[in-house]
Amino acid sequence: MSLRFAAIRSALLCAALALPTLAAAQTHLRIGLAEDPDVLDPSFGRTYVGRIVFASICDKLFDTDDKLNIVPQLALSHETSADGKMVTIKLRPGVKFHDGEPMDAEAVKFSLERHLTMQGSFRRPEISAIDKVEAVDPTTVRLLLKNAYSPLLAQLTDRAGMMVSPKAAKEAGDRFGQKPVCAGPYRFVERVQQDRIVVERFADYWDKDRVRIDRITYLPIPDSTVRLANLKSGQLDLIERALATDIKEIQSDRRLKLATGIDLGYMGMTINVANGEAAKNPLGQDPRIRQALSLAIDREAINQVVFNGAARPGNQWVNPENPWYQKKFPVPTRDIATAKKLIAEAGVKTPVAVDYMVPNNPETRQVAEVIQAMAAEAGFDMKIRVTEFATSLNEAEAGRYQAYMLNWSGRPDPDGNLYVFHKTGAPQNYGKYSSPEVDAWLDEARARSGKDERMAIYEKVAGKLLTEGSILYLYHRAVIIAHSARLEGFKAHPDGLVRVVGLTMK
Repeated sequence: MSLRFAAIRSALLCAALALPTLAAAQTHLRIGLAEDPDVLDPSFGRTYVGRIVFASICDKLFDTDDKLNIVPQLALSHETSADGKMVTIKLRPGVKFHDGEPMDAEAVKFSLERHLTMQGSFRRPEISAIDKVEAVDPTTVRLLLKNAYSPLLAQLTDRAGMMVSPKAAKEAGDRFGQKPVCAGPYRFVERVQQDRIVVERFADYWDKDRVRIDRITYLPIPDSTVRLANLKSGQLDLIERALATDIKEIQSDRRLKLATGIDLGYMGMTINVANGEAAKNPLGQDPRIRQALSLAIDREAINQVVFNGAARPGNQWVNPENPWYQKKFPVPTRDIATAKKLIAEAGVKTPVAVDYMVPNNPETRQVAEVIQAMAAEAGFDMKIRVTEFATSLNEAEAGRYQAYMLNWSGRPDPDGNLYVFHKTGAPQNYGKYSSPEVDAWLDEARARSGKDERMAIYEKVAGKLLTEGSILYLYHRAVIIAHSARLEGFKAHPDGLVRVVGLTMK
């Protein structure tokens, strides 16, 4: 063997031996999502899966811990004036956006004003109490409020508190969501609709020592069975919203770990009461028909049949174990006789036909089919129309539906589960429900800081919405996240989001 050939052979062997080492150095986390997120712009995003992706790319002023305590993130601290109308926030120094721009007081001022002024912003009603934002110095922001607003910090733990790069946002305009630039642990790399979203570790992240995974790929896989199969085969490392019926199978697999809880929000049936021509039907126009449909549904049976008892039957915007639950209005039992009586009193002929829009999710479809069978016994003909999730949101916004199955992932303050869905003109009030009394009560509850005061106000809200409102609350789903045992450091939070800081792949 010539010396030259031996040298080449030796070099090739060394290179081959080095490849596994290099590959091992690049860690990759693959997360299976139940839907494809909508636009990745904090001002316009409105999906739960979008919030999961945002958790990796867009830090917020504040966050919530696993006990729902509000904790600093981009902020270091805050102070509220005695009258509740001025909030001073101290910022974490030296933070950078993914484009290298400083995340300072001017950037916070820009981001909050963008949330408030962008046409179609879903964040505007969440922080509409802000009258003026002042950049006092590079690390100090002062929020001047129109009135005291108790849910403000809770709102800033979600997308309203996400900061965006002023430079990138100005350059992109309304296309910012195609390539978001924030200050999170990962920076956006690419997105292929209905296929994948890829992010990679941001080297200049303020807490970079706790970011130990190099790349994350989010893969929308609507079929829960397929998601689980991919997790078990090693094609995925974590899946959100595993089926309740698969809990035992997951627990019995030593290669997997399970995290569960009850979400902060609810699954409800939104009724179109005033959103265009589709609202002009008995269900949309007569509260008695809505009450009849509610009474036709056996919420506990849905829980047992579809979720093996893992969910929580409900009738309000928070679950019955939540401290904000209104005990004066317990979960109703099924009452077909009363349901039929209400329909007869309304003078409506049966069957009452309903265009029933249902997102294309296996569990949601199964729930819809159970409701369809139950409602038929009371005189309803629920015509199920399965629709891709993002499309269903657009259909709801346009009023092209009569009843719509929609889950809300929930917020720590009850205002976050109520205001945007019931306040007149609010962007997620898809049914266009409007009540001057409810509007006034919702605003009043925002201005009060005492829990007892707010509970008394929400009791009046409940009395109104549960008899004539546009949402029939059904249950509170189990948040079921399964992941590979190779993934270490994952901790479940009540909001169901996947926080990636602190995670390690073995």
